[in-house]
Amino acid sequence: MRRLSEERCFNHAGREAAVRCPECRSFFCRECVSEHDGRFLCAACLRKETAPASASRRGFTVLRRVAALSAGIFLLWICFYACGQVLLSIPTELHEGTLWLDDGEEETE
Repeated sequence: MRRLSEERCFNHAGREAAVRCPECRSFFCRECVSEHDGRFLCAACLRKETAPASASRRGFTVLRRVAALSAGIFLLWICFYACGQVLLSIPTELHEGTLWLDDGEEETE
C-alpha cells in the first residue's frame, strides 16, 4: 500500500494528495475537499451528503410562501373592508353635493 505522500489528487494529477475522502475512498488535494461534520469530503460526496436536507427545506419554503401570500391577501381584504365601512358611515348629504352649497344658493336640477 502506498503512503499518502506518494498519492496524487484525483482532480489535479500534478498536485500531491492531502486527504482521502472517507465516502468514495479517492485522494484529493486541499483545494478539492471541504470539512463537513468533522470529516473532509470531496465535492461530489458533499453534494450527496447535503442534498436530502435541502430537498426537505424546499418544501417548507413553498409552504411558508403560500402562508405569507394568504396572510397578505387577508390583510388587504381587511383594509378594503375597513375603508368601505368608513365610506358607508359618511352622511348622505356630503356625497350628494348639497353640503357645500350656501344657504342662499339653491340647487338647479
